[in-house]
Amino acid sequence: MDTTPPERQPASSSGPPALAIGAALVVIGALLLAGQLVGIGLEDIGWPIWVIGVGIVILVIGLTVAGESGMVVGGTVVTTVGLVLLYQDRTNHWESWAYAWALVGPAASGLGLALWGLRSGRGSDVRNGTWGLLGGIGMFVIGFLFFEGVIGIGGERFDFPEWLLPAAVIAIGIVLLIRGMLERRESDAPA
Repeated sequence: MDTTPPERQPASSSGPPALAIGAALVVIGALLLAGQLVGIGLEDIGWPIWVIGVGIVILVIGLTVAGESGMVVGGTVVTTVGLVLLYQDRTNHWESWAYAWALVGPAASGLGLALWGLRSGRGSDVRNGTWGLLGGIGMFVIGFLFFEGVIGIGGERFDFPEWLLPAAVIAIGIVLLIRGMLERRESDAPA
């Protein structure tokens, strides 16, 4: 008679994410039902709210249950896309995408990585994510000044002083130079 215990199956890793997704769907369904009861329809809120909501759900699941940096970064990117689309939908300023992409790509990805670094205790992710966030915001500012101030992509040029765009480019360049010097100092330091 064999007395060895039967092999245990590894615990399914889909349990916690499935619970989180199920809970999110219950909350979303309850909000939809409450909206119907008080007479607020989806058309009253605006379609970009759905994109923002999906992004927040992905972000929360990534931070709390799944524990994956990819979900956190994806959640911040999707949420930021929704926020940009909400602005564009409300203002009919769709041409702002010419520079708003910088908020979605580098800035939102950097924010997601920084949040993941805070969650996981990885200082390098916080640092790299913060630099990504700042770089994306810098690109957005330069794009905004150029497309709205110089070209007038929205139909009318903003009345910026002529020195503002070059000053912004110089300031961002100085920040990047400082970052490069700090990284060089860290890599040259004895371990």
